[in-house]
Amino acid sequence: MKDLYDDYRRVFLLIAGLVLGAGYIAAVHAEEEIWLLVDTRARMIKVKSGNDTRAEFSNISIGQNGAGYDKVQGDYKTPLGIYRIGWTNSDSRFYKFYGITYPSRIDAKRGLDKGLIDRATYRSLVDADLLDQVPSQYTLLGGQIGIHGLGSADQEVHKVANWTRGCIAITNSQIDSLGFWVRKGMFVVIR
Repeated sequence: MKDLYDDYRRVFLLIAGLVLGAGYIAAVHAEEEIWLLVDTRARMIKVKSGNDTRAEFSNISIGQNGAGYDKVQGDYKTPLGIYRIGWTNSDSRFYKFYGITYPSRIDAKRGLDKGLIDRATYRSLVDADLLDQVPSQYTLLGGQIGIHGLGSADQEVHKVANWTRGCIAITNSQIDSLGFWVRKGMFVVIR
């Protein structure tokens, strides 16, 4: 079904380009290339278009226990991997929240191999990943991971410590600026 949708979309863009000019296709294509790079070591989020950096947000906070590929529920770690923006919440206690599609099928495989999830849960997580849907957020692998503002959290603590339960936090003004770029379905690479 997704392949059929992609084919229709390509035809639409071709027709739109012929009618409105090549600039329209370039603008749509450029929007599709926008993705986020979360660098947990440099404590920075970069808005990328291909290899070009369009915007940077420094002094991010991550999970209290750092970041890793071995995230599980309640460990206060930020997961490393490739995800997508799965949902948004503009009425979050952290001001604004952009949820990511953690756990991915790679995270699910690790969880299955370690005996953290059963085969049915694994299959459910893989299916969600393949269908570009939000996976279950309530497994032993954890969930509800995203990029969010501070809300009423202490800005001084944010400046000096990783304080989240696994999310990526930036200031409220930064999350407002990031919101200009964020689209549901865009890639988020956390390394």
